[in-house]
Amino acid sequence: MNQNPNDLPPPIPDATARPEDMFRAGPATGHAAGAAPRPYEQVLEQFAHDYLRDRRSERRWKLFFRLIWASVVLLLVWGMFSQRHHTGTTTGPHTALVDVRGEISADTEASAELIVSALKNAFEDPGSVAVVLRMNSPGGSPVQAGIVNDEIRRLKALHNKKVYVVVEEMCASGAYYIAAGADEIYVDKASIVGSIGVLMDGFGFTGLMQKVGVERRLMTAGDNKGMLDPFSPVSAKQQAYAQAMLDQIHQQFIKVVREGRGDRLKETPETFSGLFWNGEQAVKMGLADGTGNLDYVAREVIKAEEVVDYTPRDNVAERLAKRFGAAMGAGAVKTLRETTSIR
Repeated sequence: MNQNPNDLPPPIPDATARPEDMFRAGPATGHAAGAAPRPYEQVLEQFAHDYLRDRRSERRWKLFFRLIWASVVLLLVWGMFSQRHHTGTTTGPHTALVDVRGEISADTEASAELIVSALKNAFEDPGSVAVVLRMNSPGGSPVQAGIVNDEIRRLKALHNKKVYVVVEEMCASGAYYIAAGADEIYVDKASIVGSIGVLMDGFGFTGLMQKVGVERRLMTAGDNKGMLDPFSPVSAKQQAYAQAMLDQIHQQFIKVVREGRGDRLKETPETFSGLFWNGEQAVKMGLADGTGNLDYVAREVIKAEEVVDYTPRDNVAERLAKRFGAAMGAGAVKTLRETTSIR
């Protein structure tokens, strides 16, 4: 059936917002007069607010990190111009001081490299009357101690200056190896002195491995390549070889002490047994020459009361640089591990 178009009911208005209506400008406030803001306007306003907030936060963080980097750079520049240890020449006579503290090892503050460097600076300064080694060490590597002892004797002969040792808490084993090269040794009556001996220590786990059912599978090229392996049974032949080597090093130690102390040393069967004594006993045994601290030796023995410290010490900038370098290295290793396999 045909129907006249004029008879059709009027179309129902579409309540759905059209795209052109969403971007149609309203009054100056952005909304129709008396109408609530449309949903899209709320979204745009929230987006703009969040964007501006993020930008302000980003600028603040950038400024913060720039200040941190500027501080690091200033510290590094300051470190470059600050002295790591005394290298200049003083005008008056003085006692040169070098500290030996902690374990004597290649990677510590009491390494032969650092001690010898300080000794050279102390001897070469024309203002230094004599050199004092202030000891507070339980010992360490016989190799490092031997290097320092040899250098002390060489520098004494080259510069015609005396070397004194002042013991605080302890001067034992490798530390006494170094001290034996001095002209005189002064201690506190309660200091620990001696321990003239050599040791090699380790552990053995063969019994424990048998109890838990673990089998050791060691392959070597060379009969003695696995010598002193803690997971293998002890070989009498290899143990005798290690003992002979220790005895040789011990004899080297004894020779250095006898040459350094000379007739002052009152040897007993216990002198080179590895025992240690307090300072008062050490003086009686000839292992030391008297009691006295640094000030006493500088004032009464050397006759140069002013003390100048030649000990190498890390400054603040160097410590920060080392920590920063360690952090950068750790980050690089982590990155490599994430990208490739490190074995």
